[in-house]
Amino acid sequence: MNIMMKKTAFALILSLGLVAGCSTTGEEPMTDEEMSAVDQEGGASVYGSDDDGGISSDELRERERREAEARGEGGDEASLRRITTFYFDFDTSEIKMESRDVLAAHARYLASNPNVNVRLEGHTDERGTKEYNLALGERRANAVQRFLVVNGADRGQIETVSYGEEKPAAMGSNESAWAQNRRVELIFR
Repeated sequence: MNIMMKKTAFALILSLGLVAGCSTTGEEPMTDEEMSAVDQEGGASVYGSDDDGGISSDELRERERREAEARGEGGDEASLRRITTFYFDFDTSEIKMESRDVLAAHARYLASNPNVNVRLEGHTDERGTKEYNLALGERRANAVQRFLVVNGADRGQIETVSYGEEKPAAMGSNESAWAQNRRVELIFR
């Protein structure tokens, strides 16, 4: 009888552990549309309204370049350094190819000005838990820091901080807002 009670108690404990491990977190799963937001070329398709009119995260960078050119700033180092926000695809900390030239210009500037410091602020969109988003924002800031150091900046000049989802650049729960919130900002001091 004693062995039978132990087996029953063991089975009950295993069942409770299984139920607790498989319980939901209260977050809704992503829809197929949200999952397909990242295209095969690494850019994010961004849809801001029901009319499917939106912008891509690549277009955010292109818009900044066009605005710099409109102000009469060509492709020189100073105009590249005016871009201080770098966007990321959904759930990744990989630096986009189009951001690398601009970040390299920032690295050269830091290398030639050792008295200048920069704070890298990592941000995410609102999807995911607060803990996960803080970690993702930190991974993004650290990725930018590594890129700057590899390209000549001194690690002592760079401070990283993650705000996760706490400081959105755009309000809203749509792909357009999310794309603008997935970013690292360079704050020079």
